[in-house]
Amino acid sequence: METDYYKTLGVSADASAAEIKKAYRKLAMLYHPDKNPGNKEAEESFKAAAEAYEVLGDLEKRKIYDQYGVAGLRDSGYSGPGNSNDIFSSFGDIFGDLFGGGHSRQGGRRRQGPIPGNDLRYDLGISFLDAVHGAEKEVEITKRDTCWTCDGSGLRPGHKPKTCATCKGHGQVIHAQGFFRVQTTCPNCNGAGEIIADPCNDCDGVGLVNKTKKVSLKIPAGINTGARMRLRGEGEGGRKGGEAGDLYVVIYVEDHEFFMRDGNNIHCDFPLTIAQAALGATVEVPTVHGSVELKIPAGTQPEQIFTIKGEGVPSLRGGGRGDMIVRSKIIIPKKLDKRQKELLKEFEEIEKKKKDSSLDEGFFKKIFNMLAEEKA
Repeated sequence: METDYYKTLGVSADASAAEIKKAYRKLAMLYHPDKNPGNKEAEESFKAAAEAYEVLGDLEKRKIYDQYGVAGLRDSGYSGPGNSNDIFSSFGDIFGDLFGGGHSRQGGRRRQGPIPGNDLRYDLGISFLDAVHGAEKEVEITKRDTCWTCDGSGLRPGHKPKTCATCKGHGQVIHAQGFFRVQTTCPNCNGAGEIIADPCNDCDGVGLVNKTKKVSLKIPAGINTGARMRLRGEGEGGRKGGEAGDLYVVIYVEDHEFFMRDGNNIHCDFPLTIAQAALGATVEVPTVHGSVELKIPAGTQPEQIFTIKGEGVPSLRGGGRGDMIVRSKIIIPKKLDKRQKELLKEFEEIEKKKKDSSLDEGFFKKIFNMLAEEKA
């Protein structure tokens, strides 16, 4: 079966560059040969993780792999990271982190090519009803965007970078680590192989500037807490011609004072008077879509459940709406006037006289007899 690089690193197919790197670093530290001397199984796991990161950590290789798989990579000339020395050569930044070296986004190689921007996250709280019906929102974000003066190069217009004197333009320096020669990111140029002697005045050579922007969001009906919306190209700006990152908007739905959601169903408690519960009634129940009439049968008990079909939350995948689950709450008045007390006493006397009443003396005699038998 064809190798699944995402499975090897334990990440999803839509994982960000930062998530992929973090997963690889974890595996690299776990299976590193210096920590597992003579362990062939650990060595194979180490090589497999390195091969996966070699592909997924490179923007172009990842695009080829996502579209054509391993066969497409071979057709493009990639044959894997090779032996252990090749692995260390390819991932100087990772092992620089492990052994105290520098840091580089592009695997410790010279970063003269395009550098994509980082993905960003924005937490958005919305009302209960907006989550049910959907809404359009406009959020304001502050991010680092590509510098408009130098177009992300970090250079003052009309100037060029200079070769780094520390690494002689290689972007890496070599350190001896046990039996291995480990290449780490050059601390002077951060792996670029060159330095900016004449930085841009607007971004101070970084290639990015702070920018505040308003972004429009179309929130679909039926969305729930934890849902994530992806806006391509709305993340941090790229440098040196790199693409901008993505903006991930994470949704949090506020609680409602009357409704409670359970999947696509909505629950609510509805108050009934003693008379409505005993005699039956037709009541108007509010729902998230308006109001509907609900027939309460005579003799309705406390906590009795009624289901109103199709008055719940729309499904994000289509296929209709959930239901409205109504639970009866019998309201007992705390204060009664004289006439009300008289009527209730009269009602109680009638109940006592009814042969089938659950409150007659025969009922209590049976209970007392059962308790007496148990004690005996």
